[in-house]
Amino acid sequence: MEMKRNIKLSPSDVKEFVRVASKCDFDIDIFYNSFIVDAKSILGVFGLDLTKVLTVRYNGYDDRFEQMLNGLAVAC
Repeated sequence: MEMKRNIKLSPSDVKEFVRVASKCDFDIDIFYNSFIVDAKSILGVFGLDLTKVLTVRYNGYDDRFEQMLNGLAVAC
């Protein structure tokens, strides 16, 4: 089941977000408009416009990753 969550990342959040995402055994994409990157790529995530609300798309479950997303979630 594909999940989508809207988050807001600050530059100081990116390293921890990528670290937690990298430990998941499923694919995670993060995107804004037509720019889609692998959420496990620190350079890819830093390449996004961090002033915008980003969408995370994934097909799996990991407690630490869900906790991370809950802390970064925004209402849209």
